[in-house]
Amino acid sequence: MRIFASMETSASGLTAQRLRLDIIASNLANAESTRTERGEPYRRKIAVFAPRTQERFPFRNVLFAQLPVAQVPSYPMGVKVTGVIEDSSPLRRVYSPGHPDADSEGYVYYPNVNVVTEMVDMMAATRSYEANVTAMEAAKAMIQKALDMFRA
Repeated sequence: MRIFASMETSASGLTAQRLRLDIIASNLANAESTRTERGEPYRRKIAVFAPRTQERFPFRNVLFAQLPVAQVPSYPMGVKVTGVIEDSSPLRRVYSPGHPDADSEGYVYYPNVNVVTEMVDMMAATRSYEANVTAMEAAKAMIQKALDMFRA
């Protein structure tokens, strides 16, 4: 049973990191957006993660309902995205009196997106995604070996 739990854990990590990469791509695409639909500069977005527990696995819940309580595992089973929040750090203020979004003093407010920070976050998310793929491939190989033992 734990081998499938490892695949579920890796799958949740893949999903979370894919969303994180989507958010980073959005941040990079809007790094110079001085006006959104709300009329304000774009604000950097951040994904918030939390441990995922067995409540999220309906099949597992039905299966474990048939087992004695002592055998039900209580370990975390992956990660979930609990939300996407806006970074509250200050916006970048640049003097540009000819810009259409300049205020009365000639300053334009640019998003609080730092391209270097976003690239570092992107590399970290990519590495995490790759690690989850590797873990899933290892679990798949172990399952295949176990099946091969039954054939022999």
